[in-house]
Amino acid sequence: MQKQSSSQPRQHIEKHKAILDERRHELETRLRAIEHDFEQPRNPDDDDRATERNNDEVLEELGETGQKELLAVEAALDRIQAGTFGICVKCGKPIAERRLDAVPHTPFCQSCAQSI
Repeated sequence: MQKQSSSQPRQHIEKHKAILDERRHELETRLRAIEHDFEQPRNPDDDDRATERNNDEVLEELGETGQKELLAVEAALDRIQAGTFGICVKCGKPIAERRLDAVPHTPFCQSCAQSI
């Protein structure tokens, strides 16, 4: 597959870049808050500790999900810099604008995403 330049109009790329930048900021803020919550002192009460353990499991899952999305967002921003944003990384065909509107960090066109 040959890399090609994005077929997206510049205004669409700028729109998606702004959305991706904002999402990156939101994720970084959320991940810092989760990290801060993990650093808080634990309650000595047994019942409260059990609740905190359950909360920690939820926070850990949210953190892992947030990290994965952050990596995908940063990869999309890298594709913008490289001039390949909006081009499927698997088949090299353009990604539909409506798909990018729904999932701006997607590296795949609809067809390739369904085949994965």
